[in-house]
Amino acid sequence: MPTLAAEFRSLNADQRRAFAAAFLGWMLDGFDFTILTFVLADIQQHFSVNSALAGALGTVTLMFRLVGGAAAGSAADRWGRKLPLVLSIVWFSLFTVLSGFSTSYAMLFACRALFGIGMGGEWAAGMPLALEHLPDRLRGAAAGILQGAWAWGYILSALVFEVLYPVLPQNIAWRVLLWTGAVPALLVLWIRARVTESPVWTERAGRAEGLGLRAKSKISLARIFERDLIGTTIHCSILAAAFMVSYYAVTYWYATFLRERGLNTLPYLVALNVGGIFGSAFWGWMSEGQLGRRGAVTCAAILGIVVCPLYVLTADPRLLALGAFLVGLGAHGMWGAFPSYLTERFPPEVRGAGAGFCYHAGALAGSFTSFAIGSARDSGTPLPHAMAMAIAASGLAVTILIWLGPETRGRTWT
Repeated sequence: MPTLAAEFRSLNADQRRAFAAAFLGWMLDGFDFTILTFVLADIQQHFSVNSALAGALGTVTLMFRLVGGAAAGSAADRWGRKLPLVLSIVWFSLFTVLSGFSTSYAMLFACRALFGIGMGGEWAAGMPLALEHLPDRLRGAAAGILQGAWAWGYILSALVFEVLYPVLPQNIAWRVLLWTGAVPALLVLWIRARVTESPVWTERAGRAEGLGLRAKSKISLARIFERDLIGTTIHCSILAAAFMVSYYAVTYWYATFLRERGLNTLPYLVALNVGGIFGSAFWGWMSEGQLGRRGAVTCAAILGIVVCPLYVLTADPRLLALGAFLVGLGAHGMWGAFPSYLTERFPPEVRGAGAGFCYHAGALAGSFTSFAIGSARDSGTPLPHAMAMAIAASGLAVTILIWLGPETRGRTWT
């Protein structure tokens, strides 16, 4: 049988470009979101706000992801995957840059809310665009690699912080880092020129056009709340919420935790995200075997729970680095099997809206994680303890919830 690397090398140019577009879009989305987490202390000082309000900047972004995910997902089902992807990238790049010009906490809060719309839209349109170009046999592994693109964005933001922050005037350093968010908009030019539309969407749209059904078709967002799909929508949204709580418990306050320990953030964040990159690809690949989607998620989630004490509850810098890698492999890595599971739960005519809505409804519910941890910290709970409790509880929730839905490995894609 051909190796996974050989399978990917066999892809044609259109398939590779679609995969690259989704990968780079999600990576740069991750960069624009996580760059803020490195300057939370600066923002608190500049605007004289407490930890809860600093955490609320993450919360409002994730809340508005639902708007972008639902809108772009519905647009992707009706008018194709490519255009909503392009518009989403332009949108989140614009509001990242505008965040850097904020003259008040209220303005920054509004910019981060509007940023969330583009952030949500990128995943809802980009993930089906890429996966619908690929053979079914690569779906699990490809989804894992694509989800790992976010970790590459996190690493990129850590590198930019490491290189730029020390040499910038401290009164504007946080602003300059946010202004670097203009870079993703350049990707749009390449996507517009070189990336083709999803063949699955094109074939379905052609059939509907031939039957005269396209103009009469329902908005796909409404369709996912009808009787035959409402249970799927509810379950997938709750499961996505558990995933989101886990992710933001792991990441949002982590740079602050490291800075307060007097540690260089870069090696630990690289360890965390390298673990996430390998973990996403590994568990995505494993989900195509006997473990299936549910088994792969379960193994990864349990690993994340077990190694959590090494991540934030030890004083040894070497153990902290090991814990960062292992939490990345587990709590980050479990995401590798999730995009394929989520998209497989919905038929192609509502795939963009269904997966996009549930993914970002989960983000809405999970958005309170950063605020809750910040509030716990303001109330006297040590930051490491608040993070550890949230990581363990959310990992357990993912483990239970994934088994309340069906196994989807092997489902047909069209």
